[in-house]
Amino acid sequence: MSHYDLYAIGNALVDSEYEVSEAQLQALGVEKRHMTLIDAERRAHLLAGVQGLHSRRTGGGSAANTAVALAQLGGKAFYSCRVADDELGAFFHQDLLANGVATNLSHSPFPEGQTGICMVMVTPDAERSMSTFLGATADIDHTALHAKDIAKSKVYYMEGYLSASPTGLDAALKGRALAKEAGVALATTLSDMSMINFCRAGLEAMVGNDLDYLFCNEEEAQVWCASTDFETIVAAVSKLARVVCLTRGPKGCLVIEGEQQTAVPAAEVRAIDTNGAGDMFAGAFLFAVTHGYSHAQAARLANGAAATVVAQYGNRLKPEQLQEIRREFEASV
Repeated sequence: MSHYDLYAIGNALVDSEYEVSEAQLQALGVEKRHMTLIDAERRAHLLAGVQGLHSRRTGGGSAANTAVALAQLGGKAFYSCRVADDELGAFFHQDLLANGVATNLSHSPFPEGQTGICMVMVTPDAERSMSTFLGATADIDHTALHAKDIAKSKVYYMEGYLSASPTGLDAALKGRALAKEAGVALATTLSDMSMINFCRAGLEAMVGNDLDYLFCNEEEAQVWCASTDFETIVAAVSKLARVVCLTRGPKGCLVIEGEQQTAVPAAEVRAIDTNGAGDMFAGAFLFAVTHGYSHAQAARLANGAAATVVAQYGNRLKPEQLQEIRREFEASV
């Protein structure tokens, strides 16, 4: 019997989110809509640039957001990651536990250094632009894996951002092999256009030739396929996994299973912050498929959860919000 619905591995980042104007974003030299890796010097420069602006601090990391969403919906999740022995590391660890996510952090001492942070700049058009200082999470390796827990899970989920870290990629792939051997479903995400442009080989290794679930948005798919023709994109990404969830913002989601395509409409909302939308979608979708729902039904729940998160500031929802979304979903099925 499976002990966890989801076993995920990814970065441990504490998000600080700022509302900025287009002019401020340009003045800071932040590339819009992208995730850009930064060093300590650049981090200090950006912090000086946003001094005086109100910020919201939350637990972050793409796959962590996905694991938290699944747990808040009522699923069981485990998260493998790496933090440092500092205040941010303690905050991240406690945040996972408070949201019901089990973690390797509870079983090993934290190393010296700085816990990773992600500075998220949100412009008035709801786009998020991220500057990520990886800190301790850059050195995540196979020691973060719990082989027995991977084998007892329904889905093993790899964060595409780990393709930027040699040790992180190695850990993700070692976990992938353990999951495959145990008959656990494999899932990953393309994560960001920057990862496709600069770390494609690592992403291709995560995808492999036996992936069960792939999550990507339309813009990422366009970059992956080097095409803006929708039919060309769909044909290409359909070969990457048994089930592909291609999210399209206000156009909803296309669930692709071989030659079968199911369009699932999005809930109508006014988006003010797209940070965390893809992570939320993946978490809700994987919750649903591990609890007996069809892929089309799972996409409908995922669309509803993602629509709710983009209609507010911040990358996550409160547990009671997701429980209400679940109740409304179950009542309509």
